[in-house]
Amino acid sequence: MGRQDGTTRQVSAASVDSSSAPILHVDLDAFFASVELLDRPELVNVPVVVAGKSLRSVVTAANYPARKFGVRSAIPLSQAMRLCPHAIVLEPHFEKYRHYSAKVMSIFDDVTPIVERLGIDEAFLDVAGARGVFGPPAQIAELIRTRVFEQTGLRCSVGAASTKFVAKLASGRAKPDGLLVVPAAETLAFLHPLPIGALWGVGAATEESLRKRGLVTVGDIASTPLASLKRAVGEASGQKLHDLANGIDPRPVTTRAVEKSIGHEMTFEHDSVDGDHLNRELLRQATAVGERMRAGGWVGRTVVLKLRYSDFTTISRSKTIAEPTDLGRRIYEEVREIHSALGEHPPVRLIGVRMEQLSPSAEHQAGLWDADEGWREAEDTIDAVSARFGRGTLGPAALLKASAPRGDASNAHRIDY
Repeated sequence: MGRQDGTTRQVSAASVDSSSAPILHVDLDAFFASVELLDRPELVNVPVVVAGKSLRSVVTAANYPARKFGVRSAIPLSQAMRLCPHAIVLEPHFEKYRHYSAKVMSIFDDVTPIVERLGIDEAFLDVAGARGVFGPPAQIAELIRTRVFEQTGLRCSVGAASTKFVAKLASGRAKPDGLLVVPAAETLAFLHPLPIGALWGVGAATEESLRKRGLVTVGDIASTPLASLKRAVGEASGQKLHDLANGIDPRPVTTRAVEKSIGHEMTFEHDSVDGDHLNRELLRQATAVGERMRAGGWVGRTVVLKLRYSDFTTISRSKTIAEPTDLGRRIYEEVREIHSALGEHPPVRLIGVRMEQLSPSAEHQAGLWDADEGWREAEDTIDAVSARFGRGTLGPAALLKASAPRGDASNAHRIDY
């Protein structure tokens, strides 16, 4: 889809006919950075990076001036500062992000009851039933953008289309602070020039494989005979890519009344500052969370780390990942990265791992080439052994070492929720 720095921005004319585009994807622009800049308006036009102060931290967010230097989320702060030495680093404040997210989501709810929250800063809206009150979808989108700015000071971009897939692509192309409408009749004209990487399920390895077959654009995928595509990437994946490339995406906008989570936490008998000790406990908890998710048929998108220090100060830090997972090892890698980004901190009394934004695993398919395939096979083996011989019979080798924190936590209590 192009770079995420606004250089490929495309917006619709005011006269666009949006009557056939009732599905909106609303995405707050550089959300974490934008929230921080509400208190630092003098920095709006300079490169800003949101991260912990330690150079060992990873970038939580970057504003658009910083993105033009190649800075993006999830890269090490040290790398970000090499790319943009004059960037200003601001520490994250997750309680602020939750506050502003709730305000924005309430604006969506005032427009339509059919809101599908994708995370803290984006959502799908079906506004077909709101047209009698607020006008056509483009007018509703502009109303939302105006209300969000007036009530929060934040900017958002909106894509409007006849399907969820195209609406999300359109919002990305409209960034920052824009609206792009793709009428139903123009769907294929919008999709087909895009690179194949724009299709959901096409990662780097998949893209390389398809390019070797001479498939470069979405239009190339659309014109490939379905049987050939299935032979190249498999039955299910071939059908999915063929449908998306031809603008077929029947998924409705769905609301979720109850947000579920699965997690574990431990209170140590003795406060700990030992990084290896804490990492082993994170691995233990992440492994257990993954087991419970697979047993319950869930995958999750948001990894949460909870810490309570010796003075009883409690913090939570979260990260929303690109693809939902039920793998303990993936959860561990993400939560360890969150913990590492904190840098030095006081002795820990309690540590916890939680997965949020859960959805049934049956609704999701792994990518065409699963980067976690090795871990998945290992954890499937653990599940099979556990089912026959009991939980804990088999697990990560790091948890079987004599140095594991059994003694330090011998009288600890665990909470599963």
